[in-house]
Order: sequence, then structure tokens, then C-alpha cells
Amino acid sequence: MSKRPSDSGASPAAKRSRDPFPSYKDAPDLPPKIRLLCEILASSAPDVGAALDDADVRVTSTNVEQVLRFSYAHPRAAVAFFRWAGHRHLRHQHSPYSWNLVVDLLGKNRLFDPMWDTVSSMRSQRLLSLATFASVFSSMAASPGSSPLRAFVDLPIYGMERDTPALNSLLSALCRASRLDDARAAIPVARAEAGTRPDADSYAILLEGCEAAGDPHVAREVFDEMVRVIGFDPANVPAYDSFLTTLISSGSSTALREAMDYLAVLHRHRCSPGEKFFGAALAAHLKARELRGAVVLWNDFVGRRGLIPDKEMYSTMIMLEGTLGHPEVIVEYLDDMTFNGVFPDADTYNLVFQLLLKGRKLREASAIFSEMFKNEFWPNEANCSLALRMFLDTRDWDTGIKLWRCMVENGLPPLEESGNMLVSKLKDERLPEACTYAEDMIDRGWPGGLLANRVG
Repeated sequence: MSKRPSDSGASPAAKRSRDPFPSYKDAPDLPPKIRLLCEILASSAPDVGAALDDADVRVTSTNVEQVLRFSYAHPRAAVAFFRWAGHRHLRHQHSPYSWNLVVDLLGKNRLFDPMWDTVSSMRSQRLLSLATFASVFSSMAASPGSSPLRAFVDLPIYGMERDTPALNSLLSALCRASRLDDARAAIPVARAEAGTRPDADSYAILLEGCEAAGDPHVAREVFDEMVRVIGFDPANVPAYDSFLTTLISSGSSTALREAMDYLAVLHRHRCSPGEKFFGAALAAHLKARELRGAVVLWNDFVGRRGLIPDKEMYSTMIMLEGTLGHPEVIVEYLDDMTFNGVFPDADTYNLVFQLLLKGRKLREASAIFSEMFKNEFWPNEANCSLALRMFLDTRDWDTGIKLWRCMVENGLPPLEESGNMLVSKLKDERLPEACTYAEDMIDRGWPGGLLANRVG
């Protein structure tokens, strides 16, 4: 029998580089009994069993699970509670989930020897599952110097199969722990030791690891190996999504062109990436100021495949069309958002309003302002100044006055500057109204009203 994986010299939770464990203190709706039990485990009582006996409470399997979930920061007390509950109340019939929680909390605290003792106890009761070893792999992968690969190789010791799902669980744990090189090295070892072959999910996991690491070079190697081993598979969208997202997000001057070349290869094999790549590709086209390619992508993913874009994707196309294309087209994107249930917010409306103004599409801008007003979304300060000036310069008095009233009613800056502008523009053609607004400014006590007062 080969030696079981161990890390007896590893320190417990004090030096973990991870987020704090969940605490019962952060769960305000916790039942009083569960809170009491958690407090006992957190109290550092010298004899946990005696303290629990003194509490005089009965526990169920569900209670044990609840307490364990909030007791990761106190692993030894949690194990003592587990044993106490089994002996006093459950006739040693814990749920498989409770056992897995014990394995997980011991592993997360790098108490690997008692973790393996617990795994052995579970084996004797035939309670082991892949979920148990997913926890083992995860804890060991997060511990520098430990070998979750050895745990995979030794699975038969615990009556477990070294099959592809187990391999994928191992790969996932290693990639989450930023051990991409170890994950790649596990595949030939698994094949040599147990004849375990990777599948599409295996490579999807590796490519997600490449994406997290931002490593396009390794991503290309993994992609080439995947194609060589399992070929192209239209169902393997996550793998293609991560691969192309890694390429296009690399920051290289050739990233956009390379990603689009690979996309063409996938298309020839009737394969495609997913929504994540689509969003990253649109952002890359915006950065490169490349409208034509973005429109082709949009028509492919949205028009042909029926993908529902999110607000950020719509905003990207609005920016591209508004700055490089035909500004009036962006209104169609705004309508399409609402049709698809992606409701525009104030930022989206202000973006559209600004682009229409800068593109001198004042009729469309006026309609968008009316829609904003109806939905109680207000122009920002820059748009207020620009819009008022442009509407007044083109003698669209009605829209200009409507915008001014909206600014006053909602306190939208710059009020004094804009008020003087309104009076100055109106006085030559609509003097009575100019006087009315000048008097209103004086009544409000605005210094700018002194200038407006000269109109009257």
C-alpha cells in the first residue's frame, strides 16, 4: 500500500492566505440553539464535551450541519462537537454532508493528518464520494508544497475510481489555486498511472485556468492539444469562450486580429465561443475604433444566434456607432434594449443624448430628452450645457425652454450660467419670455439674475 498524502508539518489557519471563514456572528437570523452551540465552540472551552453537556440541548443531523458550516475557524472544537453529537444524540449516524464538512474544515485549516483519518473513517462506513475528494483536492491545492496529484493517484486506496470526473475535480482545484503548470502536468501522469483520459471538460478547465492567469502562450498550447486529442466539438463552448477571451484580453498589438482568426477557424468547424468572449471582443473593437468588425460580430452573435446582449454590450455598440458610424442608428439600439428587457438607465440615456448632440442629430436628441423626462432620468451637467446651447442656437425654443424648466425643477447644474444663456438667446426674438425668465432668476436670488435684469 502506498503512503497516503500528508502534510504533517503544515500550520493551521493562522497563516492562511484566504478570506475569513463564515462566522455565526454574520448570520443574524440564526436559530438561538445553533447560535448557542456556535458560541460554545468559539469560546475556547478546555472541555468542549462538558460545555456542550452543560448547555443541555438536543441536536439533529441538520443542526450538526448548520453548526459545522459556521465553525471553520475552530476546527478542533468542531471535530469535538461532531463526535459529541454522534455519541450523545445521533447514535453515530451522521449525514454524509456532515462528514464532508468535517473533511473540508480540517483541510481548509491544513490539518491534513486528521483530515485523512476522517476520510478513512468515511471509507469504513462507505460514505466516500467524489464530493469528499473535491474538498481534499481543493484544500491540498491551496497549500504550498502539498500534492493533490498524489491524492488522485492514491484514490484506489480509498475504494475510489481514478476516472475522468475525478481528474477534472483535481484539475479544477489546481487551477483555482493558480497552479496551472501542475494542472497541465497532471494529465500525462493520470494517463500513465491509471489510463485516465481527459475529456472536453478537462480542457475547458485548463483554458479557464489560462484565462485567470492571463497566459495566452499556454492557452494556445492547451488549445492545440485539445484539438489534437478530442477534436472540435460544438458543445464545448466554455473552452472556446475562455481561449478566445484569453487571446483578445492579452493586451498584445495583434490580439484582436489573432482572436478573430481563431474565431474564423472555429466557425469553419461549426463551433463558437460564448457571451464572455462576445463582450470582450466588442470592448476590443471599441478600443481599436473598429466599427465594421464589431457590426459583423453583433450580427453574428445577436442577429443569427439570438444572444441577448447586456447593458455594457449595448453601450459599447452605441459608442462605436455614435462616434464612428451614423449617430441616428444608436436610437435603434436603445429601442432594442427595451424590447429585450435590458432597460436603459440614466448613464445609457446620457450617453445616447450626448452622442446625438455631438452628431448634430437634434430632432432625435429632442425625442430622447422627452423620453428621459418621461422616465425621470435627467441629463448630466455637461449634457445640460451642451443641449441648451444647441437647441437655442438652432432656435428650437420649445425644446430649449422645456430643458431649462427641467433643470430648474430638478436642480440640474449649471443653473445660473444656463439661465443667462436662455435669456440672452431669447431676448432678440421672444423678448416677453426673456423678461419672464430674467425676473424668475432675480426672484431666486441668483447673482446671474443681475445680468439678466438688464434685459428688462
